[in-house]
Amino acid sequence: MLRYALRRVPSALLVLAIASVVVFGVLHLAPGDPAVLAAGPDASARTVAVVRHQLGLDASLPRQYLSWLGGVLTGDLGDSYVRGVPVATLIGNGLGNTLELTLGAIVLAVLLGGPAGLVLGVAKGRLIRGATAAATALAFAIPPYVSGVLLVMVFAITHRILPAGGHISLTADPELGVQYLIMPALALALPAAAVLARFLSTSIRRVFDEDYIRIGTAKGLRRRRIVLCHALPNALPPVLTVLGIQIGQMLGGAIVVEAIFAWPGVGQLIIDSLKSSDYFVVQNLLLITVTVFVVLQTLTDLLHAAVDPRLRMERA
Repeated sequence: MLRYALRRVPSALLVLAIASVVVFGVLHLAPGDPAVLAAGPDASARTVAVVRHQLGLDASLPRQYLSWLGGVLTGDLGDSYVRGVPVATLIGNGLGNTLELTLGAIVLAVLLGGPAGLVLGVAKGRLIRGATAAATALAFAIPPYVSGVLLVMVFAITHRILPAGGHISLTADPELGVQYLIMPALALALPAAAVLARFLSTSIRRVFDEDYIRIGTAKGLRRRRIVLCHALPNALPPVLTVLGIQIGQMLGGAIVVEAIFAWPGVGQLIIDSLKSSDYFVVQNLLLITVTVFVVLQTLTDLLHAAVDPRLRMERA
């Protein structure tokens, strides 16, 4: 397992290195001069030149890239050109809120998608399987920005059960925080739950075709024991990989959901920074988001290999 993990780390670092070059290059092609933003609209050309030198923007692009990357690796992200506050503080607040939203969505996706996948994979009744299949198809077809608006209309405007938007930290007030979290997390979780249900049902049906399941059935083992003790554990490894991919997609989809529910996360910070041309904040945000995604994918692969030794042998 250690050898497998050591083989995965270099590829993850290579992806991060390529992503850093792409993010740095693309944002340097964006319109606007950060030195002018930092100096202010009424600054003279001499003042702008001095600010550009202080920010290191008059150096060559490779030197600017290495300087920025060195700051990222040492935790020195600099200050926002527009807000004048440390970028690490801005990102820390937004990233914590986005991870809170994503974690809530992951929990709901597993709680909804797991039972639905079991029903689709092992239930014998056509009616319940048909209803579950229709529900998962509907959940997959409706994008988060549509389901988010529908949830607000039903639970916040019509019935006034939940707040329409905003954020209260779970650590500050757990009960109130959950009320603010439910709708955005549900809007983000529904498509992922549908995907998990479909993959889990397919994986379980494939396991049911294995000889050891037929032998267990022939020996008279109860169906519940076959499903929970033999079929489900062997069907889970590929589903874990799908879950890792869905987590990455949820991090991307959080931008739209945060805008709908006025959730002060990374997505909202990216939109505000783009509007104000604060590209230095966007540059660091994109690299950190990619890093979180790559780390999650690597951890998912390692978890997959830990529960399925065949994967380690195939890639040995």
